[in-house]
Amino acid sequence: MQNQLIIFDTTMRDGEQSPGAAMTREEKVRIAKQLERLRVDVIEAGFAAASPGDFEAIRAVAESVRESTVCSLARANENDIRRAADAVSPAARRRIHTFIATSPIHMQRKLRMTEEQVLEAAVRAVRLCRQFTDDVEFSAEDAVRSEEDFLCRVFEAAIDAGATTINVPDTVGYSVPDRWGSLFKRLLERVPNAGKAIWSTHCHNDLGMAVANSLAAVLNGARQVECTINGLGERAGNASLEEIVMAVKTRADIFPVRTVIDATQIVPASKLVSTITGYPVQPNKAVVGANAFAHESGIHQDGVLKHRETYEIMRAEDVGWGANRLSLGKLSGRNAFKSRLVELGITLHSEEALNAAFARFKELADKKREIFDEDLQALLSDESITPENERFKLVSLVAHSETGEQPFAKLVVSDAGIEAQSEARGAGPVDAAFQAIESLVHSGTQLLLYSVNNITSGTDSQGEVTVRLAKDGRVVNGMGADTDIVVASAKAYLSALNKMGLKSSRMNPQYGEEAPAP
Repeated sequence: MQNQLIIFDTTMRDGEQSPGAAMTREEKVRIAKQLERLRVDVIEAGFAAASPGDFEAIRAVAESVRESTVCSLARANENDIRRAADAVSPAARRRIHTFIATSPIHMQRKLRMTEEQVLEAAVRAVRLCRQFTDDVEFSAEDAVRSEEDFLCRVFEAAIDAGATTINVPDTVGYSVPDRWGSLFKRLLERVPNAGKAIWSTHCHNDLGMAVANSLAAVLNGARQVECTINGLGERAGNASLEEIVMAVKTRADIFPVRTVIDATQIVPASKLVSTITGYPVQPNKAVVGANAFAHESGIHQDGVLKHRETYEIMRAEDVGWGANRLSLGKLSGRNAFKSRLVELGITLHSEEALNAAFARFKELADKKREIFDEDLQALLSDESITPENERFKLVSLVAHSETGEQPFAKLVVSDAGIEAQSEARGAGPVDAAFQAIESLVHSGTQLLLYSVNNITSGTDSQGEVTVRLAKDGRVVNGMGADTDIVVASAKAYLSALNKMGLKSSRMNPQYGEEAPAP
């Protein structure tokens, strides 16, 4: 254990706190299965007490995952801990992660508790967690701004109470590597029973140093890193799993640890999380960005062709690039298609859903020469997988754009099975399509983000569109994919509306106007 670095993935908990990145139960199960293929040690599946939906999602993950430890977050109170224990109870390996704030600003302004009250609450929480599992993690929220003497007292007491992992979070992304590393060194020296627990680091990226801070902690004794796929997380995000893993692997001369991660599953995990959350990966993102192994400079290209290591410190195939091509085509059979879905962690709820998905796959295969795993992920990521969540659905769309003329779009949308049509003009065909949809649904939402990303290379690639909408303080992301970018945009807009959960309205099937109440 001294040489193993435990990878604790919090994509489905801390990552889900990104605006609009909320995941359904089915989506969390898909991500969890991919994380298990990635061989993540601990999967933090959510915050069980946050909502009934989060509780059910954690429980579904606990029932689906067999190799990785499944964890739920819980505040240091009895209700949270009991909910967390119930949620993770089906897991073969389970953990409860309890926390309480320890910084003066949090204790005084948020908790309105004294140091002694916080200390007592921490001990009481850990002891209660131990009634349900031997694997208990304790976190001191906002440790970065806490008094060091008090941190030592709290951590010592938590370990004595039964905590097996001690997490030191930079909750607000405030630290810098040398300070963060030296803090870990001092904590491990000053806490008398430090050797009885695994020490963990949890860093946010507000100053762009989450990965650097995490690695500094590893060099000073941390043996668990809490991180997320693609660095997803609230505000500027969390430490990026793929960067942590590959830094440790690539610089084994510096870091005296190893992970059990299957690095070839990194890119598939990145693409799945991006597709489900609607958060695209920037092209120059380390390890998983589209340009991470691209070489434009002639000097670089010449060097790589002569000897790869002249400009590449990692092999693209080692992290999953080029290894995810789907060996299916338009002549492939239904069983082969179903088997590949199972490998990708995609579960369809009925034979009818499988037949519909297979039909969409055949349609895509007619449009594209090659099909990739990410094409399948995008194809099957819409709400049609869970029909109970799908209210609006695009039936047909005609868009026209011509130089010197104002673009227009004409479409038909199904609202709970009732079709309505509308047309509108706009600044472009996408804008016209959105205007046409709004003339039907009158959502009253605000468009915060419109983003386009190609799923694979080539002009026949599916376009992946992300739409972020806001209403009454709620923010949701919608994603749509199609070889026609206008169609993909309309699908994304409707996907976001479905997640928004608008109140029902009766529309005139011909004109898209609300019909008078009976």
